[in-house]
Amino acid sequence: MQSATDRTTGGLMIGLDIGGTKTRGIKVVGGEVQADLEVGSANVQNVSRETAAANLAELFAALDAGDAARVFAGSGGVDTEADADALAALIHPHAPRARVTVVHDSRLLLAAGRARTGVAVIAGTGSAAWGTNDAGEEARAGGWGYLLGDEGSGYWLGREAVRYSLHRMNLGLEPDDLTQALLASTDLAHPNELIALFHAPGTGRRYWAQRSRVVTEAADAGHVGARFMVDQAAHDLARMAAQVARQLDLEGPVILGSGLGMNVGRIQDGFRAGLAEQGITDVRILDRDPIFGTIELAADGGGGERVP
Repeated sequence: MQSATDRTTGGLMIGLDIGGTKTRGIKVVGGEVQADLEVGSANVQNVSRETAAANLAELFAALDAGDAARVFAGSGGVDTEADADALAALIHPHAPRARVTVVHDSRLLLAAGRARTGVAVIAGTGSAAWGTNDAGEEARAGGWGYLLGDEGSGYWLGREAVRYSLHRMNLGLEPDDLTQALLASTDLAHPNELIALFHAPGTGRRYWAQRSRVVTEAADAGHVGARFMVDQAAHDLARMAAQVARQLDLEGPVILGSGLGMNVGRIQDGFRAGLAEQGITDVRILDRDPIFGTIELAADGGGGERVP
C-alpha cells in the first residue's frame, strides 16, 4: 500500500492551516516538507478581506510557491460552498496553475490523527467538532464563531476570566490571584479598565484567546475559579464530540487537537472523562500539528476542489 508521501510526489504542493489568529503554510516537494512558515490570519471572519489577501500574498511569496500544482487549505469559518469558493478565490492569484481545495479545518485534525473516520475536535482560538463515518456521512457541532458560541475555546476562557474579574469587582472584592494575573497580562491597573479594553478595536478574538494561558496556569496553581472554567471548557468540548459521535453512530476515535487540546492536561483529562460518561473510550490527543493533515487529504483527493 502506498504511503501519503509516495502519493504526493506529483509536484509542488502547498498545505495551509488558516486559523483565527494565524495562517500556517507548508511547502511539500516530492512528498517532503521543504518549508514551514506562519503569517497573520487569512480567515475573513476574523480579519478584513484585504488583510487576508495581504497575509496570503506574504506567505506564498515567502514559500516561493507561485508554481504550485496543488494547494490544500483547511480553514475555520468554511461552512458553505460559498465560503470555500471565496477563500479559493483569495488563494488562486498566488498559485494560478494550482488545483485548489478548501475544507473546514476540523477535517485536518482527523487526517493528521491518521484516521479516515471518527470525530475531530478543535480546541484552539475557537472550537468545533466534525466527524465522518464509513458511509461517508458527516456531522458537525459548534464552530459558529465567538459571537454565537466557541465554548471551550481559548477566546471563551479569556472572556470568562474577564467576566469573573468584573463580577468580583461589582461585589466589592479585592482582585484575587486570577484577576491580578489577568491585569498583569493586559498591562492594566484595575479591573474596571477591562471593560473598555475588551471592547476596544485593537483587542479582538486573538488577543483574548491569548489570555487563556492566564486561566490554565491559575488552574494548575489550584485557583478554584480557574479550575471551574477549565473543567467547563473540557465538558463543553466533550459534549460537542459526543453529539457528533451519536449522530454518526460512532464509538471513536475522537481526536482532540489545536493549541488548548494538545497542550493543556486538565482539559485533556476532563475531555476523556466527559466522553467516558457517554461510553466513548477511544479518545486520542493529536500528536502532530493539524497542517500535516493536508498532505494526507491531498494524497487521497480530498474533495471540494475549487478552481476560480
